[in-house]
Amino acid sequence: MRVQNIECLSDNWYHLYRVSFDLRRSNGEWQSQQREAYDRGNGAAILLYNRAAGTVILTRQFRLPSFVNGNENGMLIEVPAGLLDDRDPASAVIAEVEEETGYRIGKPQKVFDLFMSPGSVTERLHLFVAEVTSDHRAGEGGGLHEEGEDIHVLEVPFRDALAMISDGRIRDAKTVILLQHAVLNGLFD
Repeated sequence: MRVQNIECLSDNWYHLYRVSFDLRRSNGEWQSQQREAYDRGNGAAILLYNRAAGTVILTRQFRLPSFVNGNENGMLIEVPAGLLDDRDPASAVIAEVEEETGYRIGKPQKVFDLFMSPGSVTERLHLFVAEVTSDHRAGEGGGLHEEGEDIHVLEVPFRDALAMISDGRIRDAKTVILLQHAVLNGLFD
């Protein structure tokens, strides 16, 4: 690939770029293309699981893009997550867990990192798991008021969380991926 031009279309919240480039196709010929990419930084997300209680810790919050795209009330059930903001992924997820859920955790276990919507968004999301007990709950959580966050903490039986995927109550990709990881890796066996 050869980049010809990068134009910033918006830097209001994050950055929206228009990139003009030449791409070598599989037959060897070069083709000029133009695409837009939304750069909001990289993030981290985590599945908190309480093996003894058979539960997972999730959050529920308003997500404007889901509302704009047909989610009637804009609320999504998700795993705790946030942007890295110049922190390493593990440090960022530890801070987000406490901010959103009130849980204090030690070293989370990284399971993988993924590009969640590579057709238009640059974000690379680092996914973790961490086992918790009720003793890890040090505060109420709820997010940062000054950032407009109003996060509800949910402790859900693991089997119920899986059913919530099937019936559409959980529609967030990172949450579905981490719950499926829990199944595939026997976190509750």
